[in-house]
Amino acid sequence: MIRRLLIANRGEIACRIVRTAHRMGIDTVGVYTAPDADALHVDAVDVAVAVDGAGYLDAERLVRVAIDRSCDAVHPGYGFLAENAAFAQMVTDAGLTWVGPPAGQVELLGDKLAVKRLAVEAGVPTSVAVEAAPGSIPAGLDLPVIVKAAAGGGGRGMRVVRSADELPAAVEAASREAASAFGDGRVFIEPYVEPARHIEVQILGDRYGNVVHLGERECSIQRRHQKIIEESPSSGLDVEVRSVLLEGAVALARTVGYENAGTVEFLVGDDGAVDLLEVNTRLQVEHPVTEAVTGLDLVELQLRIAAGETLPLSQDEIVFDGHAIEARLVAEDPAAGWLPSAGALTAFAVDGEVRVDSGVRPGSRVSTAYDSLLAKVVAHGTTRAEAAARLVRALRAAEIAGVVTNRDVLVAILTDPEFLAGETTTGFLGDHPALAAARGPEGDDRLALLVAAVVWAARRDRARDPHRHVAPPGWRNVATLGLRSVWEDRFGEPTPVEERWRDDDSLTVAVGSWPEPDADGALGPDERRRVEVEVVAVDERHLSFTMDGTRRRVSVAGEASSGWTVTGPSGGATWLRRARFVEHRADEAGSGPVSPLPGTVLSVAVDPGVVVAEGEVLVVVEAMKMEHTIRAPSRAIVREVLVAVGDRVDAGDLLVALDTGS
Repeated sequence: MIRRLLIANRGEIACRIVRTAHRMGIDTVGVYTAPDADALHVDAVDVAVAVDGAGYLDAERLVRVAIDRSCDAVHPGYGFLAENAAFAQMVTDAGLTWVGPPAGQVELLGDKLAVKRLAVEAGVPTSVAVEAAPGSIPAGLDLPVIVKAAAGGGGRGMRVVRSADELPAAVEAASREAASAFGDGRVFIEPYVEPARHIEVQILGDRYGNVVHLGERECSIQRRHQKIIEESPSSGLDVEVRSVLLEGAVALARTVGYENAGTVEFLVGDDGAVDLLEVNTRLQVEHPVTEAVTGLDLVELQLRIAAGETLPLSQDEIVFDGHAIEARLVAEDPAAGWLPSAGALTAFAVDGEVRVDSGVRPGSRVSTAYDSLLAKVVAHGTTRAEAAARLVRALRAAEIAGVVTNRDVLVAILTDPEFLAGETTTGFLGDHPALAAARGPEGDDRLALLVAAVVWAARRDRARDPHRHVAPPGWRNVATLGLRSVWEDRFGEPTPVEERWRDDDSLTVAVGSWPEPDADGALGPDERRRVEVEVVAVDERHLSFTMDGTRRRVSVAGEASSGWTVTGPSGGATWLRRARFVEHRADEAGSGPVSPLPGTVLSVAVDPGVVVAEGEVLVVVEAMKMEHTIRAPSRAIVREVLVAVGDRVDAGDLLVALDTGS
């Protein structure tokens, strides 16, 4: 029996493990690094121990913490050391219980090349993999192909290649990223199947030879080879293909005598062809959808199996109910190439008929040091359409401020007709590029969010300036003119606004470009949209008002300097009021690309004096475990290289000074 558990992880998965452990009467010990000192998981565990230096990757330190704190088991969660065979062995050698497969299985199945060989022995369909390395590129491959890391997962160390000219650079980049993420730079090449569905099967095994599956999950909606929407069951499998997947996963697990929870991942082509990809020897991020349709707690089952219990259910006793969909709410900007977003959360609340697994709260700081996942939001319904509708409603009304998120894109995907029809493949986002530019509410719903920001800002301005209390809101000494300002959404789109207040709670708002005089001084037609606004109620976070007689209630977070994030049932938007006067810098701004976010310089591809072409690689920056390639915006001469490999850079730092003159 496990009595005290070390959770060797952070964030939402640490919080999720804590919930089950405490329900089972198990004490918990957590760990944290300096950036996580005020993290939610630190407060969730019974005791938290600082592990600076290598932090969550310091295997020896983590084992010492477990021993010093009288733990008898270690749960690695996912990511970090979860699939590190050496860590699993260290835990076992220390006399502790490892919550996962034995180290030998972790090592064997963590090697994708070895898994493919095992699949052939077990009769599971899989493609041929060809090993590669920087400087050793196989010839004669049928394109397209995908370059993949032999170890690890999470979409890192992967590159799709459609041209033979791109292959050497793809192998080099994938190898470098794999070495950085997993400490193993080995890569291989296999055919890239498109269109295809990404299907995975949840397996469970105990030390007595019992193995079951808990159905399949579809994880086809991805960006940068990382999943953002997962569901169970898949809506696109026929009976025969589903049988091949489920039986193949169990057969592979039995081949190695698999213990504990794991996942067998496949690609399924549009012709029904099945290709085994890999085995993940850990809990998956998307495990809640399986829990939703089976009613089982996978963490509890992990802990019981690790403690030596037999599987409590046979395959025939596992019942599947309804449909579940999970959306990964991530701090990133889809419209800017899915760049991660860092900062402090000034608001965070996701409500509704959904399950929310999260490791953040209002005030949490999203750091570039770790993954940018904020929460997993899971909806369960009798049908797929019902689950999608519940998830959409919860996401639209989620109150999130302080960082940019992918919320609007998730909603756009979940309401897309092709998604709702089950036409999902790994190329879904590439085939629907407009979804990445989703802006959230439109029409009057969006206008209401802007009007709320205008009203909120006016009331805050007046409350903070004692001199304004002597005059009505928005008072002007020219009665025919209102208070004019220009507002921007996060896409930088300007919207002119004019406020005309009648009293403390009523005003007219005109939205759109105000009339300008022509050459003769005559004003053009006034085509602005005018709405009548009445303030009904205001508290610290909410504003109730009517707009042309329609009552609305929204939440507001943020501040004037960074913008007001306004959220209602239809969604949210952030509005920033432009400064009326701009202070020009006396010094000349540098010319060249800047770092899009804080990170570490991985490579510098140019030297001073060289001529670069448009699109040529200049610098590669790593942030939030992903590589970001900085390219030349146009043909130019490199005047100065301002960074070196290993340098830390902040968002907006000039990386390379360019001379674009002729």
